[in-house]
Amino acid sequence: MEINVRNLHPLEIRLLRDVTLDDVITRDKIIDDLGYNIGQCNQAFSWLEAKGFIEETERTKKTFYELTDYGRALREKGLSVIRMVDILKKGPLTLPEIAEKLSLEQSEVGSSFGSLTKNKIAKLNDERKAELISDSIPEDAILQKSILETKGDLIEESTLTLSEKSAIQALSKKRGASSSPYKISEREDVFYRLTELGNEAKKEIEKSRITGEEFGLLTPEMLSSGSWKEGSFRPYGVNSPTQRLIPGRFNPYGDYIKWVKDKLTSLGFEEFDGPLVENEFWNGDALFMPQFHSARDIHDVYYVKDPSHAKSIEEPWLSQVKKTHENGWKTGSRGWGYKFDHEFTRRQILRSQGTVLSAHQLTKAHIPGKYFGVVRCFRYDQVDATHGADFYQTEGIVLGEDVNLKNLLGLLKMFAEEIAGAEQVKYVPGYFPFTEPSIEVHIKHPVLGWFELGGSGIFRPEVTKALGVDVPVLAWGLGIDRMALMHLGLNDLRELFTPNIESIRTRRVN
Repeated sequence: MEINVRNLHPLEIRLLRDVTLDDVITRDKIIDDLGYNIGQCNQAFSWLEAKGFIEETERTKKTFYELTDYGRALREKGLSVIRMVDILKKGPLTLPEIAEKLSLEQSEVGSSFGSLTKNKIAKLNDERKAELISDSIPEDAILQKSILETKGDLIEESTLTLSEKSAIQALSKKRGASSSPYKISEREDVFYRLTELGNEAKKEIEKSRITGEEFGLLTPEMLSSGSWKEGSFRPYGVNSPTQRLIPGRFNPYGDYIKWVKDKLTSLGFEEFDGPLVENEFWNGDALFMPQFHSARDIHDVYYVKDPSHAKSIEEPWLSQVKKTHENGWKTGSRGWGYKFDHEFTRRQILRSQGTVLSAHQLTKAHIPGKYFGVVRCFRYDQVDATHGADFYQTEGIVLGEDVNLKNLLGLLKMFAEEIAGAEQVKYVPGYFPFTEPSIEVHIKHPVLGWFELGGSGIFRPEVTKALGVDVPVLAWGLGIDRMALMHLGLNDLRELFTPNIESIRTRRVN
């Protein structure tokens, strides 16, 4: 077989000259031998493997736990669970007092106290203060402390025992790890070997005296200095195919979102929108999500570093929501029975749910009225075929004296069948702190099977009355990414956001 080595890229030539049939070819070897960066290694491997000059022999995946800045701070200060036990040895304290004395976020105090109550080490007394039942430390906290202090900044998973793996996984995240002690990272090592065809190419390169250092471009500087005389030039590929002409087109997912908006506005809905950065008040407090309750953990939010807090919260909504949380205000509820934290409620975050805009809209909505939004949200999640760390929801509310659950089911049916294009739909009971009753709608994908499209329900009076509305309000928040997954005939929602431009050019549009 005749091999035209003069058409090889310099990265390929230099690599072939460097290796032999007996070598195990790895990224680390090429970086050490030739000074390539990781991108250059990957390019050369891809090109040479496609030509049959090298072949893959082995692939191994390793998981690492890398200590974050937050983890280094914990190593110095100690785990909040252990610090909480130490401070409670001096006497009972309220959770806000613990947060102030230990300089912790309220959510971190709540999580640590939950661990202590679960292990029967602490409890809330009759004065609503945390006090110790036992001065022991949870076993998982002891093991986590040992890992932080002895294992170093980069830990390979295979070096840990089963109990250590369980402990470190509780301290780790793959994404959004700035608030987690460890960041999980995975590395895949691929091993190659030179093939007989590759060895023939190597011999031809040496015979032709090609070094891979040939000039590929003649510049004015080279002409001026005469340096072009000191080397040889790569030949021009005059027979190379011309570049493909590609006409512009709209992104199919962008087209789909526009189509959904047009459909809803044609049904008489008004569109709402708002900023990506919100505060805890609108993202949770206005929706009757208690500040120190485990329900707050439904949304693992991304906090804004600067500015970390909003200057103020609009009145009278702040006062009315505060009273609703503390004692129920005029809603007929007993509330949550705790002291509302004004500092916590001003904390800035990236909105974790589209319902925050529905809360805003309640304060200015017309009755009767129908409103919707297509809203980008941010929430930590393990990324897979149906989950993303940032995603779009179609969020909406319907207000009126006569709206009821039957109306809501009709809207959900429209979204599932007409907008998502699903043929099989089911409704199951759900739980959300701000709606009662609460309903989840599920659809069946031909490949992925059943998955949740989103949640819905009728807003509780604790939400609507505190925001100035005294009629029933239907509400929903559905994953428009997932609806597009079904509508566009895809099997993985990551395909909606792929950097592969070729898939955008060839994807069908309904």
